[in-house]
Amino acid sequence: MTVSILETERLYLRQWQPSDFAIFADMNADPEVMRYFPKLLSATVSDIIANKCQQLIEDNGWGFWAVSLKEDSEKSDAFIGFVGLNQTHAALHFAPCVEIAWRLRKDYWGQGYATEAARASLKFAFAELALDEVVAFTAVINKRSQSIMERIGMTNTQDNFYHPALSSDHPLAEHVLYKINQQQGQKANID
Repeated sequence: MTVSILETERLYLRQWQPSDFAIFADMNADPEVMRYFPKLLSATVSDIIANKCQQLIEDNGWGFWAVSLKEDSEKSDAFIGFVGLNQTHAALHFAPCVEIAWRLRKDYWGQGYATEAARASLKFAFAELALDEVVAFTAVINKRSQSIMERIGMTNTQDNFYHPALSSDHPLAEHVLYKINQQQGQKANID
């Protein structure tokens, strides 16, 4: 399988490298980065996730790509997080589906990197994978991610649900579901 590498004006969405793993583990142990996740992750669990992301890209040619900066010689190719696509088969009422997701180091928040990389991922989803639809979901209280979903042309379905991995009284249990289809992607200038 040919591994796809996506390029935007400022970023590469690429295969994971061994040097990314320690940075990813630091991200996953950061309370701010993990604010809308049930718990912080140990380095061991973080490495398992990174290995899985790497293997899925190897097997499928796409997935949750490692994101790095193109320019700025001092930080060139520096891992800043992941953005990409994943086949979701979890016990969710809208699965199976392909979701788009992101997680960036907090020092790269607020600079448009997640939005830029997400647009490239959606373009790939519609142009290369010929998907009819892509979903995104997050905790109701995660307004920052919902803002990105809206910026990339996704629509809140108003079909909130309780994540099956969390107890219904958990503060992160209630989730919003966003979707975008091919036609909406064209209107949002994704392709």
